[in-house]
Amino acid sequence: MAQALQQFQSLQIPSDTWQQLQQDYLGQASALWNQALQEPHDGRPIDLAPLRDKRFADPSWNSNRLSHFSAELYLLNARTLQRMAEQVAGDTKTRARLRFAVQQFIEAAAPSNFLALNPEALQRALNTQGESIARGVQQLLADLQRGHVSQTDESAFEVGRNVATTEGHVVFENEWFQLLEYKPLTTEVHERPLLMVPPCINKYYILDLQPENSLIRHAVAQGHRTFVVSWRNPDAACVHWTWDDYIDRAAIKAIEVVQAIGGSKTINTLGFCVGGTILATALSVLAARGEQPAASVTLLTTLIDFENNGVLDLFVDEAAVQMRELTIGAQAPNGPGLLHGQQLASTFSMLRPNDLLWNYVVGNYLKGEPPTAFDLLYWNGDATNLPGPMYCWYLRHTYLQNDLKHPGRLTVAGAPVDLRAITAPVYIYGSREDHIVPWEAAYRSTQVFTGKKRFILGASGHIAGVINPPSKNKRSHWIGKGTALPAQPQQWLAAATEHPGSWWTDWSAWLAGHAGGWKPAPQVPGRGPYQAIEPAPGRYVKERA
Repeated sequence: MAQALQQFQSLQIPSDTWQQLQQDYLGQASALWNQALQEPHDGRPIDLAPLRDKRFADPSWNSNRLSHFSAELYLLNARTLQRMAEQVAGDTKTRARLRFAVQQFIEAAAPSNFLALNPEALQRALNTQGESIARGVQQLLADLQRGHVSQTDESAFEVGRNVATTEGHVVFENEWFQLLEYKPLTTEVHERPLLMVPPCINKYYILDLQPENSLIRHAVAQGHRTFVVSWRNPDAACVHWTWDDYIDRAAIKAIEVVQAIGGSKTINTLGFCVGGTILATALSVLAARGEQPAASVTLLTTLIDFENNGVLDLFVDEAAVQMRELTIGAQAPNGPGLLHGQQLASTFSMLRPNDLLWNYVVGNYLKGEPPTAFDLLYWNGDATNLPGPMYCWYLRHTYLQNDLKHPGRLTVAGAPVDLRAITAPVYIYGSREDHIVPWEAAYRSTQVFTGKKRFILGASGHIAGVINPPSKNKRSHWIGKGTALPAQPQQWLAAATEHPGSWWTDWSAWLAGHAGGWKPAPQVPGRGPYQAIEPAPGRYVKERA
């Protein structure tokens, strides 16, 4: 703490604020020290204030005075460092980066992360005669071989066996993607098919984890002839792929194939996260070519306006983008390269280090607990690579320069990008506790598109908020008053009404209104030149990074 104080002293903190911080810290630290030295009275143990932090929830942190003191002192240090970071002078981005760095240090320094300071782990080691430590070392060695901290029992899942199991077939493939068509669950289907474009960061089966929480299966059960893009996991042969390739040779090609198979001039479309950004760009390119293939557009936790995107903005500036361009970009001196999946996974883990890193370090290694089987975390660990040129273009023109929302500023696949030219109605969803696409950022899409729009806010985070089936009867969602979509998201929220349960029911009703009439369900997948190639989930999704 003394070293941290010296480092902060060199930063620009007003002198009166600095003195107040020091006085507050010394006063609270002295009180903690005096409490730690206090002797029991009449043989009765001293009542210790309960620790209100889930890392110290085990009773051993309260029953052991030394452990209680170390936790209390750590929490005091953490609060003080955070207050200091808030008071540093500087531009907005510099101060935000400092706060982020301080938070990383704070989370890493928790006494619960160290065996010698964790009474729960020490007691477990005693009770098991060291077996828990032996198991922890074994799990640490196994994770070193895997190259990442295990968040779930990876041996419990297999793609196509107990995740990504909705029945279907691959009906088209090229270098960039496979197109999956799912077997109908109803005797009739809507006239307009539904195409889902998932993010190319991670794999499509977040939409098809288990039958009871599969958005894909839900759509099929609602009578939609459903198609899904399954992205190829790029390898060394794919390092030259560009953003234009993902738009023209993947998203637009998928739209054309679904139109041909479904026999419908217009189709319903859905994009999730980066998949939504890709889908919107593709539809804008098609609009510039005089085509309007979408009867509706659904955007789930998608960024269109990149003006303010929370903590992810901290990683992007001109220097960082240039560094990527010079190492893996199209003009890199040694040729383009790959952004390896584990780099992205590590970045996302550091956005919530307690939940996505240190929690597993403590459980897996210090306590020797095998991680539980959890389908969502298995998917989260199934990383994907990205081609350097595509990734660098995306960083520069979205996060850094925010070009996408400005009409005509970008040219993609030979066409000017103007999202206002998309005439289809748009359903926009954001998750209230999303740390990757803050809901306010998702809401800003309502100010970009010019057609009919509907915004729905769900509870929870980036993934758990989206994957929230009605059968679970969990969480809630907010629906705005009327059709008004004011410029300020907080103004919309102030007038919105909370509804218990999943947002899926609202989306299903909205989508049905754009799906057309009914016709007999197809007996075989594909149509004409597009015939079944192999059963879903296909080969591409099984390729590991």
